Amino acid sequence: MSPADREPVLTIENLTIDLPPGADRAHAVEDVSFELYQRETLCIVGESGSGKSLTAAAILGLLPEPHVRASGGAIRFGTEDMLKISRDRLRRIRGAGIAMIFQEPMTALNPLMTIADQIDEVIRYHESWPSERRHARIIEVLEAVRMPDPPAIAKAYPHQLSGGQRQRAMIAMALALEPKVLIADEPTTALDVTTQAQILKLIKDLQTEHQTGVLFITHDFGVVAEIADRVGVMQHGKLVEFNEADEVLNRPQHAYTKALIAAVPSTVPRVRKRFEDAPLVLTVQGLDKVFRTGRSLFGLSVRTVHAVKAVDLEVRRGETLGIVGESGSGKSTAARCIVRLVKPDSGTVLVDGTDILALSGRRLRPFRKRIQMIFQDPYASLNPRYKVGRIISENPIIHGMDRAEAHRRTHELLELVGLDARAADRYPHEFSGGQRQRIGIARALALDPEVLIADEPVSALDVSVQAQVLALLDDIRDRLNLAMVFITHDLRVAAQVCDTVAVMQYGEVVEHGLVAQVFADPQHAYTQELLSSIPGKHWQPPATGLDTAEVAS
Repeated sequence: MSPADREPVLTIENLTIDLPPGADRAHAVEDVSFELYQRETLCIVGESGSGKSLTAAAILGLLPEPHVRASGGAIRFGTEDMLKISRDRLRRIRGAGIAMIFQEPMTALNPLMTIADQIDEVIRYHESWPSERRHARIIEVLEAVRMPDPPAIAKAYPHQLSGGQRQRAMIAMALALEPKVLIADEPTTALDVTTQAQILKLIKDLQTEHQTGVLFITHDFGVVAEIADRVGVMQHGKLVEFNEADEVLNRPQHAYTKALIAAVPSTVPRVRKRFEDAPLVLTVQGLDKVFRTGRSLFGLSVRTVHAVKAVDLEVRRGETLGIVGESGSGKSTAARCIVRLVKPDSGTVLVDGTDILALSGRRLRPFRKRIQMIFQDPYASLNPRYKVGRIISENPIIHGMDRAEAHRRTHELLELVGLDARAADRYPHEFSGGQRQRIGIARALALDPEVLIADEPVSALDVSVQAQVLALLDDIRDRLNLAMVFITHDLRVAAQVCDTVAVMQYGEVVEHGLVAQVFADPQHAYTQELLSSIPGKHWQPPATGLDTAEVAS
């Protein structure tokens, strides 16, 4: 049935949400209107700051009032305006009529309560059921979200579950009372590709079973292509495009929508040059690392995790090697072993033929300059008490560079990564996420390394900022002829950035080869599973005529 043949379960009319005085704009959301229908998945997409999450928060009365508040419009659920009903009535609707799945389950779940207690709390507030019926319903919803061993999961605490299981527990809480509207705020952003595929299918199956209308908030167009019936695109608080999913994905009309789609990496690998004749810069052989936790008591063995198992890798000058795999596959541990942030148990790491694992102290210092790392979270890896100039120049000065020369080099590097030289006099918190990542890149380049290891450098960035940073890394690699190890769980990014790829599972490299060959004809069952789980894998972004510079603007 088309939306015109159905009654909407949720209607938003001319919603306006004010920001406090002094903000970068007057309204977080301005004059937004749309309807959500039964059995429909409506995706709202946009970058950070576009107003999509605040729109969702306003529906359930979760705005941080009085500083951010709805100043105009209406949010109609049935015959009631959610902006005008009492707080008690609003609490009655939450969970029973409209439920929400939050982006980060570890912050949304109470760490001191079992999963059963948290689901039970939702049921007890709305229904006067006896404890036996409530317990039966808890097990029922945990089974519905495909939890392994629901009785055991019910007794577990959030920290005892995996990321995917915590997200399923939140979905179980949201569906406990079969709400008419389900709001999902970036529920798969932090999940691995296979877990993401499972959660998306689960939401779709449950929606069909319970006739629920789903408002799905995301910045991932692959997810949109996988699940959306209709799509709304938000920019600076305004709904700039709204249409059927096929129209928005394949025939976008607004310039901003075109720019977002132009920034989405294709799953078809780019044609890359070959590197057989280039000199080897980095060779990893038999790398092994075992983590041991707990203490031996009365002869009992400690718990061991074999994080990296006999890993062999090679990277040539000018080449980008991608390491892909799910969380826990060992890819980040392998990278940290290579740069000596984690001491491996065995193996060799050869830099121009010298095993740096056999070096220490002063003998190791010259080789530390030659391998540098870009970390996943630039805000956590940049000292908040130092200005950017000191952050970038500190390592060259430690390694003997004259201070004046180090400061001149800092200004050059800031301009190289697309920032003004005056950024040297500012602190990390004064920059956006994409700008902080550029600062992290500048710091890594300060020692003129031969090998650059990038650990999930774009996973937390919006799609257009991601495109800019990836283009910057590509340009720097070519300009400086660096060898790069690029760690990611996003196979779309790997297809566009990497020349060769190593697929890791449970600490082992299970497949290795040219990106085009691995993507076209994966040999290992795990690689096949990863590639088949890419959201929207059958959708390829249409040509929009925009280049990276236009996406940036």
